Amino acid sequence: MQHVVITGGNRGIGLSLVKQYLAQGCQVTVICRTLSAELADLDVTVHSSIDFSQPEQLQQVAQQFAPDSVDLLINNAGIFSNETLTDLDLARIQAQFQVDAVAPLVLSHAMLPALKQGGKIAMITSRMGSISDNGSGAYYGYRMAKAALNAASVSLSQDLASQQIYVGIYHPGFVKTQMVGFAGDISPDEAARRLVERIKALDASNSGQFFHSSGEALPW
Repeated sequence: MQHVVITGGNRGIGLSLVKQYLAQGCQVTVICRTLSAELADLDVTVHSSIDFSQPEQLQQVAQQFAPDSVDLLINNAGIFSNETLTDLDLARIQAQFQVDAVAPLVLSHAMLPALKQGGKIAMITSRMGSISDNGSGAYYGYRMAKAALNAASVSLSQDLASQQIYVGIYHPGFVKTQMVGFAGDISPDEAARRLVERIKALDASNSGQFFHSSGEALPW
């Protein structure tokens, strides 16, 4: 039985990922800030009340996993806001950088003893972290954080190749979640289904590459 660990699995894309991996017969563990009623009804192990802006909390929760016990870590948890030149809120920018870029790196590093050889790390990022694809400006904190996450993910893919641990970097699409006020053009379930397919195809040949959940290669 595969053991899948998902951050931010209490709602949105993360919750849909939880359900899809459960349906495949996987053992699922969720790391999240708040336990939702829907997540509580599922047959999963939950580590809740985790503040992703606090590296020591992530390191402590990683110590709860036995060595060589995890097949897949999905770093899905994130926060989002829009900063413009007329509303350049530095606290919000720093918070997004800490949660969206630093936390996935900290947790991935802390979880390495638990990851099996041949294991996988999936980073749920955004095409808003693409520099060449930025045609609208604004969103300073989110764009900076996701660009930083993408850079860290490529370095991880290089550094972990000798351990046969593969790193996927995925934009889920414009998804109808609470994070974006339920705007979007695909449902969380559809985004999760696509992501599961991308992760299934993750191996040495595409580790460290940046993909849309549809399978389209995205520019940096």
